[in-house]
Amino acid sequence: MVQFGYTILYVQDVTKSIEFYEKAFGFERKFIAPGNEYGELNTGTTTLSFASIVLASSNLKDGFLESKLANKPFAIEIGFVTDDVEQTLKVAENAGATIIQPPAQKPWGQTVAYARDIDGFLIEVCTPMG
Repeated sequence: MVQFGYTILYVQDVTKSIEFYEKAFGFERKFIAPGNEYGELNTGTTTLSFASIVLASSNLKDGFLESKLANKPFAIEIGFVTDDVEQTLKVAENAGATIIQPPAQKPWGQTVAYARDIDGFLIEVCTPMG
């Protein structure tokens, strides 16, 4: 059986990115490896992980597109579910997030908003489905 275990974001500074997610969303640090090359957060059933650009480059010899706030976000998002989207966005913005789309009610009843983290990754903040 295959199970979704984690998502890894390639970032400039693993510690700085983890500190952002701790402040912005209240996640708890699982660990940061010696040398600040890799780290993980406890986020619920799936782990959000971070690898330094240097480590990622050593694993992917042909390179990759680096996420940057100056560029459009990748065609992927990290989704965080909360009962209070507006308050969650305020805390995230105070921690350094960039709000892309304010909260909006979808036809199916869900409230959804979008932000970007300090490395430019796209984050959806939404209420639970149904």
